[in-house]
Amino acid sequence: MSFLIAYASWSGNTEEVAELIAENLSREGVAVDTHRIGIGALPDVHEYDAFCIGSFTWEKGATPDEVKDFVADIGYKPETVYVFGTGDTQFGGDELFCKAAEKLARFYDSPFEPLKVEQSPRGKQEQIVTNWTKGVLDHWRHLQE
Repeated sequence: MSFLIAYASWSGNTEEVAELIAENLSREGVAVDTHRIGIGALPDVHEYDAFCIGSFTWEKGATPDEVKDFVADIGYKPETVYVFGTGDTQFGGDELFCKAAEKLARFYDSPFEPLKVEQSPRGKQEQIVTNWTKGVLDHWRHLQE
């Protein structure tokens, strides 16, 4: 079983979430590769059983251009995509919070609710990330039955 976690990070928060998801999946025996969007060669998403994509939310609820380019460069919609994102309610309120994650989840017809993290996954939010990751893994395993 293998997962690709691709993410875009501006302040480091989304990278922290991606790393925490990868650690949690690895503890469960899942082979995990991470890819920072915009850096290095485009990974072959076909090589993985499942795909997680994460993004920060930019400006007025926008998905960053590098994420849009990455999605276009992949060239197809993988069957199983799980989405996570980071945001900041102090700059956009609840209506714009993690809007990029919502948009990506809708685009990919994600079968699982996107993970939304206020800034960094530290403190009590670390458990939220861990619970989401366990839910994703349970969902993926159920699909394989």
